[in-house]
Amino acid sequence: MKRVLITGAAGFVGRAFTRRLVRDGWEVVALDNMSAGEPLHKWHDPVVPHFVRFQRMWDVRDGVAAMDHPHEYDLIIHCAAIVGGRLKIDNAPLDVAVDLEIDAAFFRWVVGARPSAVGPDRKPKVIYFSSSAVYPVELQQRLQYIKLAESLVTQGATKFGRPDVTYGWAKLTGEYLAHLAVKQYGADVLIYRPFSGYGEDQSFDYPFPSIIRRVVNRDNPITIWGSGEQCRDFIHIDDIVEAVMQTKDVLKPGDTLNLGTGIAVSFQELAEMALAEVSPTSYDDVVCDKTKPEGVFYRVADTYKLSQFYKPRITLEEGIRRVAKHLTEAKKKCSE
Repeated sequence: MKRVLITGAAGFVGRAFTRRLVRDGWEVVALDNMSAGEPLHKWHDPVVPHFVRFQRMWDVRDGVAAMDHPHEYDLIIHCAAIVGGRLKIDNAPLDVAVDLEIDAAFFRWVVGARPSAVGPDRKPKVIYFSSSAVYPVELQQRLQYIKLAESLVTQGATKFGRPDVTYGWAKLTGEYLAHLAVKQYGADVLIYRPFSGYGEDQSFDYPFPSIIRRVVNRDNPITIWGSGEQCRDFIHIDDIVEAVMQTKDVLKPGDTLNLGTGIAVSFQELAEMALAEVSPTSYDDVVCDKTKPEGVFYRVADTYKLSQFYKPRITLEEGIRRVAKHLTEAKKKCSE
């Protein structure tokens, strides 16, 4: 049986990988300090809890010191990070800067362990989850924006400017550590940059589920943050997981891959699409709360490289319906 370690396993991305790998027959070892993750009994999944071994409720910064050697795993997926949505990124930058400590501890563990009894030739595949926040904010503004290609960031440095607040800086540094692990220590690390991932069980700290919830609850008006004109590249979490699973064995150590659809959708358009999909007969208005942060104006992936290996399968319309169905069913359970 193949063995995988997932850091941040109880978080949104970690949960998705845990579910997928359990169903694929992997032995899953989970590491999460539960500062923001969902405990297993809240996953609403009858299968997963019986096949996941939590390596205590450790913080990565402490837990990796007591973990098995990296060589004991076939795959290591590093999702652990402090994010928390736009409010967290903008208003608590030093909290988010903890990601620097997390990634430093993680990569020291990856490269510091000696080969174990399983043999010196066994080298685990390491997946580092970075972020589209590493891209230069100067190229994501109302008067100057482009689709963001992997080549705009090389070897842990942007070519044209600064990343997005401390979260972007932390992830950029994490990418640099990943490159060092490959070049100087021979580690097999791949870097993935997800754009605006979303899914059924995502926290309401993020705009996608929050907007869909307002539509499901028939709020009138439907409020969105900022101007409503800011654009994002929304990709369903299932497509993120599938893209990683289909590319992890064909990319070379040190490679970087965007995870997105390449389709720009404004928050205003998202709200209108949700109304059309969920409550087409309602007359809800969409209004913008410009006192709330909106981040950069245009963050959309150049997906040329991804398209060589994988094309996202879940349309935004289908994704909206999935999230709306999940929230509707959760609402019914709460009222029972």
